[in-house]
Amino acid sequence: MIDVVIAGGGPTGLMLAAELRLHDVHVVVLERDPRPPPYVRSMGLHVRSIEIMDQRGLLDRFLAEGRRVPLAGFFAGMEKPAPKDLDTAHGYVLAIPQTVTDRLLGEHAAEVGAEIRRGAELVGLGQADDEVTVELADGTRLRTRYLVGCDGGRSTVRRLLGIGFPGEPSRTETLLGELEVTASPETVAEVVTEVRRTQKRFGLGPLGGGVYRVVVPAAGVNEDRTVAPTLDEVRDRLRAVAGTDFGAHSPRWLSRFGDASRLAERYRDGRVLLAGDAAHIHPPTGGQGLNLGLQDAFNLGWKLVAAVRGWAPDGLLDTYHAERHPVAADVLTNTRAQMELLSTEPGPRALRRLLAELMDFDEVNRHLIEKITALNVRYDFGPGHRLLGRRLRDITFKFGRLYELTRTGRGLLLDRSGDFDVSPWSDRVDHVVDAHLGEALDVPGVLLRPDGHVAWAGDDPAELLTHLSRWFGAPATIGE
Repeated sequence: MIDVVIAGGGPTGLMLAAELRLHDVHVVVLERDPRPPPYVRSMGLHVRSIEIMDQRGLLDRFLAEGRRVPLAGFFAGMEKPAPKDLDTAHGYVLAIPQTVTDRLLGEHAAEVGAEIRRGAELVGLGQADDEVTVELADGTRLRTRYLVGCDGGRSTVRRLLGIGFPGEPSRTETLLGELEVTASPETVAEVVTEVRRTQKRFGLGPLGGGVYRVVVPAAGVNEDRTVAPTLDEVRDRLRAVAGTDFGAHSPRWLSRFGDASRLAERYRDGRVLLAGDAAHIHPPTGGQGLNLGLQDAFNLGWKLVAAVRGWAPDGLLDTYHAERHPVAADVLTNTRAQMELLSTEPGPRALRRLLAELMDFDEVNRHLIEKITALNVRYDFGPGHRLLGRRLRDITFKFGRLYELTRTGRGLLLDRSGDFDVSPWSDRVDHVVDAHLGEALDVPGVLLRPDGHVAWAGDDPAELLTHLSRWFGAPATIGE
């Protein structure tokens, strides 16, 4: 029997597969498409996703193929200086095409032993008390302990489970693609600058080699967005919006996307879970979608490991929905608000001018940039220290960098005093004692979950034991 089957080989599924393989969980990724898609939906990684890559030792790979862009306020495309002292050691956006992100995550997942089956389409599933049966289009049946649907906004897994996906349908549509133009770079830049004074949903940017990435509002909402637009359709829309088609020709690929907002009613049904776009879809404003999915996977991975390995405390898997569902709801809210602010209608334009003034206040600018980058995420673990539920930024101390110590995917106790004992959980939790931690932490002890969130902070050894049991299960029996 397989430990975990993942339906969907996009960034969320591949990230989750690699997280599971950190602990030798047998994982199979089923991807319907025989080859990776050529289109580039996402163009970057935000702060929290960059931190995740650092925590798993992947960041150098991404930095080598991406470009660091200084972090700044850009809610609904309103550019403001970055707030000072943001809670991260990675104060930038990493510009990197999704095709590259997919490739790097796929290579990593394969390196750590994930089995990735392309051209394998899930068409049916059934649950029992202790397993899930998965049926593929070719008639193959697989038995697995858990199934995770990472199969996109039109998720087959979600549909087969009957999980509701309420929200708002698309009201606008955007055409997207890569193509060549005959217009000079100077002409393109001049026209784009002028058009974007009022139409923020428009863009034509060079990718190199004479190829441009085009983003242009469509004339309406297509009934079937799986049907790619034609080159003539893109040319028509360029002329309507920019007054010229720039001599567009030789498309590499063309696609379309809408601005629907939908959120799954629940992320778990027995032994089946949802992550990424299978659990939530929203407008692309702010570039949050891929990042939200990666962070879903990072939250879920260690919890599935605990369930497979048998040490998960009661209710641990349910915390996945409890923690991530509100985060997605907040993303749906801010992306929908940004779409309204991108409208060319007089009312939204007036509201945009007003919000631009408010963003000159540091508190407002900080609040909005922390939303987009997920720096504002704090899980509700109940009353306690101000760090409780938050992620720790990378810090340096005697034993090296914090994120270098988290690459095992285990829990971690940071201990300034040496008064704490986690030996009964030593198979799940690492322990670092360093008096110099006081230079970065104002508390004697901090317990981190494998996803980097603070599970406990304090000075009471008995209280620590309670939180170890809460997140890491019962202590191991002597001799195990």
